[in-house]
Amino acid sequence: MLFATVTWQVAAGGPLRTLDERAGADLARPGGEGPGDAAAEFAADLGHLPVAAAVLALAAVATVLLGRRRARAERRKRAGTSARACGGADGEAYAPGARRPWLPPLAAATALAAVPALVVPLKASTARPGPDGLPLAAGEGFYPSGHTATAAVAYGAAALLLLPCLRRTAARRALTAGALLLNLAVGAGLVVRGYHWPLDVLGSWLLSVPLLWALAGALTGRPRGPVRRRPRAAPAPAAPGR
Repeated sequence: MLFATVTWQVAAGGPLRTLDERAGADLARPGGEGPGDAAAEFAADLGHLPVAAAVLALAAVATVLLGRRRARAERRKRAGTSARACGGADGEAYAPGARRPWLPPLAAATALAAVPALVVPLKASTARPGPDGLPLAAGEGFYPSGHTATAAVAYGAAALLLLPCLRRTAARRALTAGALLLNLAVGAGLVVRGYHWPLDVLGSWLLSVPLLWALAGALTGRPRGPVRRRPRAAPAPAAPGR
């Protein structure tokens, strides 16, 4: 609902878009040459597809290698699953990757491939001009941000692949926090360098949430929705005379 609201405001030129463009104009420093500007430029470059895809590929290779090691350990123990070779802090097995190490990387690659399929039509339908005011090419716009969505899905998917391979809770939390901070840096860099409006970045983050949510469900083998409890059976009636 929030994504639909933001998209509607951007497409219709509502008051939220007006505030967004004022804030973006105040935050943008496209011509800055200070250390902070260089850091913002570097962070914005992390949203390029080759960079984000390379990080995801490295995580995928690590997942396959660790998955094979876990599969060998399972065969030695003659058990259906093993939670010690590459499991979480709670000792829970990584269901799809236990016997098919290639399946988690394939699911992550599918999530990343879905980004342009979602972003490109939205760019064409909104046709929003960018902060630089340059004329748009045919069928292109700035909402939502392709770099932001690519970074969010690629780095988020890499974290989801590696989380089950970390035994310590502190390491898992550090990996999650690192992925979040990295994506915040990418979004901030795109705004500060004047490549995108803030709502372009926010819209891409909102668009990436269901992709990562579905990927997390595929990797853990569990539905990512509310769990419905079965009603308890009524107790059997007591025999007459007792």
